[in-house]
Amino acid sequence: MPRPLGELEDAVMTRVWKWNRPVTVREVLEDLQQERSIAYTTVMTVMDNLHQKGWVRRESEGRAYRYEAVSTRAAYAAALMNEAWSQSDNPAAALVAFFGMMSEEQRQALRDAVRIVQGPETPAPPPAERTSAPESPSDSAGENPGSAPEGSGR
Repeated sequence: MPRPLGELEDAVMTRVWKWNRPVTVREVLEDLQQERSIAYTTVMTVMDNLHQKGWVRRESEGRAYRYEAVSTRAAYAAALMNEAWSQSDNPAAALVAFFGMMSEEQRQALRDAVRIVQGPETPAPPPAERTSAPESPSDSAGENPGSAPEGSGR
């Protein structure tokens, strides 16, 4: 995973992600100048560095470039969380501590995300409606009432 973005790199990438389109150094400069005094060459260097690091791709447009994000802000945040989690000598304890820091809204977002990743729960059809033969001899030995339906991947 690439290292975390520095403050100015993050400020530039925030704009690239927010606008979700190819941008020029001039556009980013003008937006940044609403918050701070910054030189064109500084923004150009940061955007070139982001390109070198693989955060943005660029296409030539006349004498300038248009820069576009390679991945989303969500993917960047996920990579940072994964990197931090993988550094722990006790990943379960790290997750418990992390979850303990979350607001109720964040915990609800986590529950929603887990549901999305797990996919919809589909109940098993009644035995009379099953049309396919059991996949293995152990399946025909008797139904396991707690088992997942065939093809559910569980």
